[in-house]
Amino acid sequence: MSEHDKNPKQLLHLVFGGELKSLHGVEFRDLKALDVVGIYPNYAEAAKAWKAAAQRTVDNAQMRYFVVHLHRLLDPDTDD
Repeated sequence: MSEHDKNPKQLLHLVFGGELKSLHGVEFRDLKALDVVGIYPNYAEAAKAWKAAAQRTVDNAQMRYFVVHLHRLLDPDTDD
């Protein structure tokens, strides 16, 4: 097993959400009230956190959570 296999490349993902002004856009009602769930080392863990956050707020149709691929912003030449 190579060193790379032991330590796979970090592909950071941010999970956050907030209440939207409209169901037809992605403009938030109150930027100060955004819920930053966390930063995760891969998409699989970020997706779990996204799903849990979305399920906690299922009764609020205006509430939306997102997964941002931080690794693509940090290294735009990455093919991952």
